[in-house]
Amino acid sequence: MEEEVKEMSELLSIPRTPRPPVSGPPSQLHSPSLARSPLLHSATPRTPRTPRFARTPLASPMRRAIVNMRAYLEDIGHLTKLDPHDAWLPITESRNGNAYYSAFHTLSSGIGFQALVLPLAFTFLGWTWGILCLSVAFAWQLYTLWLLVQLHESVPGTRYCRYMHLADATFGAKLGKWLTLFPILYLSAGICTAIIIVGGGAMKLFFQIVCGATCDSKPLTTAEWYLVFTCLAVVLSQLPNLNSIAGVSLIGSVTAVTYCTLIWVISVSKGRLPGVSYHPVEAKSQVDRGLGILNALGIIAFAFRGHNLVLEIQATMPSSLKHPSRVPMWRGVKAAYLIIAFCLYPIAIGGFWAYGNLIPSNGMLTALYAFHGTDTSRVLLGLTALLVVVNCLSCFQIYAMPIFDSMEAGYTKKKNRPCPRWLRSAFRAFFAAVSYFMAVAFPFLSDLAGLIGGMALPVTLAYPCFMWILVKKPERYSAIWYINWVLGCAGMVLSLILTIAGVWNLVKTGIDLRFFKPQ
Repeated sequence: MEEEVKEMSELLSIPRTPRPPVSGPPSQLHSPSLARSPLLHSATPRTPRTPRFARTPLASPMRRAIVNMRAYLEDIGHLTKLDPHDAWLPITESRNGNAYYSAFHTLSSGIGFQALVLPLAFTFLGWTWGILCLSVAFAWQLYTLWLLVQLHESVPGTRYCRYMHLADATFGAKLGKWLTLFPILYLSAGICTAIIIVGGGAMKLFFQIVCGATCDSKPLTTAEWYLVFTCLAVVLSQLPNLNSIAGVSLIGSVTAVTYCTLIWVISVSKGRLPGVSYHPVEAKSQVDRGLGILNALGIIAFAFRGHNLVLEIQATMPSSLKHPSRVPMWRGVKAAYLIIAFCLYPIAIGGFWAYGNLIPSNGMLTALYAFHGTDTSRVLLGLTALLVVVNCLSCFQIYAMPIFDSMEAGYTKKKNRPCPRWLRSAFRAFFAAVSYFMAVAFPFLSDLAGLIGGMALPVTLAYPCFMWILVKKPERYSAIWYINWVLGCAGMVLSLILTIAGVWNLVKTGIDLRFFKPQ
């Protein structure tokens, strides 16, 4: 190797032999014979990219090495400003995700028990406005999700791996925390608490169906079923990072699609209930009518969730200049939302057709057991309840992951070392215990869902539009500029109206403060 380098340096040190300029009549300079002359080609100046030694056999290995090194630098040079602590945190610890993982996580977080309440919105809106509002909300939230996927790598050299990081960089540290801290905490910790309530209740229902009316065993109390569900969730939460729960998300996705399909297929196959009506619910006053419509809009808006997890899911994927993470992420999102659409629309339309205005306030699952509990196979009823339990266990993992990440981030930044396994397990068990305490101590939190959900709605419908304007800086008064401003402002107005309606509804109807009395 030393001899080759020495020989190359000698080649470079040889001075270039000057050649006389080519002269001739102007008529001959453009002739074909002169154009093919080797003398003319030798007088043509070479570009700096093709030095004379590069044409020799000796330079071939070095030339290949330079080309390979340049390609490598182009690949890694696009995204280099990563927090060194990210390698120790559960969201960014593993970056080998792909489009399949994206589809599994998005589908698991995007569909769940909240979809079963959609037919209730149609009782206030009717067929036409119900389908129209559902379609508008679906397109709106899918557009804002696309914005978040594009904003993940919107600044060269930076990956926004968490929703809070993007908010801080866009709105400023103080304003970003003030706008998004509470909604993000609610969308993670609050949903985990709701999942314990729904999952524990489904476990109780499954036991009652399997045991039967003649069962002599003493059933557990509701709080004890919550505890059983929480213990199972703690066991599953020991999986280390977000990529490691891809299989769990796949199981959660399959179970969600299955029980949603089972519920609407059984309901439709049984036919419409006697005396069913499809006219909007009659209100005693215009105020009650307005509150009913706002409640319906809130139900439709809250049926779409998971925007607070989009950046976190995309952070688990490798990214480079040639292969940015937004490509597999969006491919997975499109597949997931195609399946979500095939679940939400049949649930909403089929459920309203089967039950009409008679549908209970708790949604399709309650209606199935209330109206068809006696004429439906116990196997199907028990399977439906079991699928709800499995889906809730899976959803708990992905919605709790940002909380796990925040708890471990505090330790790693303080100690500058990865979190020990025993402490990681303790953090996750502690969070599950707090969620269980909230579910048992405040079982009436579901009555506050409209109020708190209205305050968290901008995370889904408004903030991504404003982030796009501030980061991408589209041309003023362009189409994309108008679209984002209109949608962002409309999202904020809708959030404000739903919050006021939630407060008004609580003042009007009151709230049953059942502390430590879960039902």
